[in-house]
Amino acid sequence: MEKSKTYMNSYLAGILIGVFMIGAYYFSGEGLGASGALKAVVVATVDGVNHDYAKDAHFFSARVQNEEQSPAKSWLVFEVLGVIAGAILSAALAGRLKMEIIKGPNITNNKRLIFALIGGLLFGIGSQLGRGCTSGMVMSGMGVLSLSGFIGLIAIFGGGYIIAYFFRKLWI
Repeated sequence: MEKSKTYMNSYLAGILIGVFMIGAYYFSGEGLGASGALKAVVVATVDGVNHDYAKDAHFFSARVQNEEQSPAKSWLVFEVLGVIAGAILSAALAGRLKMEIIKGPNITNNKRLIFALIGGLLFGIGSQLGRGCTSGMVMSGMGVLSLSGFIGLIAIFGGGYIIAYFFRKLWI
C-alpha cells in the first residue's frame, strides 16, 4: 500500500523562512545562505593540510589570520548540517527516503550525473565570483529590502527559464 504524499503548505513555509531570517539577523547579525559553510570548511581543511600555504595565499590568508574562522565556530556550517539532517528526516517520515536518479526518459544515468556535477561546479564557482550563493543573496537581500535582492531574484529565475529552454529535451 502506497503512502499518501504529504507536502508542506507553501504559505506556511514562506512564513517560517521569514521567521528564521529574522532570528538569523537578530542572533548572528547575518542572513541565511549555504556557500559560507563550504568556504569555512575548505579554508580550515587547507589550513590544516598546509598552514604555510594558507597564510601566504591571498584567498586564505585573511581567513586563517582570524581564529574565528574555524568551521566549528561558524553557525553556517551547522545551518547546512541541519538542512541535510532535516531533508533526510523529512524524506524518511514521508516514505520517500531512497537512493534514485531522477531524470527524463531521453537521458542516461551517467549523462544525468555528469550534468549534475557540471552544474554543481558552475554553481560553486559562481557563488564565489558573486561573493555568495543565490539563496543567501535573494532571501537575505530581500529580507532587508535591498534592491540587489529583488534584481537577483528576477535574474535567477529569468536565467533559469532561459537555460531550461536549451535543456528541456533531456526531460521530455
